[in-house]
Amino acid sequence: MSSQTYSISDLARELDITTRAIRFYEEQGLLSPERKGLERIYSARDKVTLKLILRGKRIGFSLAECRELIELYDPTSGNQKQLNSMLAKITERRAQLEQQLLDIEQMQLELDTAEERCHQALQTLEQQADPIL
Repeated sequence: MSSQTYSISDLARELDITTRAIRFYEEQGLLSPERKGLERIYSARDKVTLKLILRGKRIGFSLAECRELIELYDPTSGNQKQLNSMLAKITERRAQLEQQLLDIEQMQLELDTAEERCHQALQTLEQQADPIL
């Protein structure tokens, strides 16, 4: 395992996130940097943890789901439990997105219908207002 360490600003710059976000994940118990006085010293594992959190967020996982995956991290077993759990969460997330797509399509149809009814009502009002020639 690499003995590389990082300051909070190193991680923030490298992962393109704010130091405030890193401190938030630390407050949530997801990161546990060493301390040298007031300075936080982050390990390579902390960096991997942050990458997992950021990837999880990008694909719509909650912080709790990210925590579950991080807690399953076990390089001695090749991370089999973590990978299987990740696959299950991906399948679940994909199903949620497919349902959201269907919901959006249904809402678009309802908007189309409402829009058409408004146009028809306006047309009827305009026809009633026009004097008959």
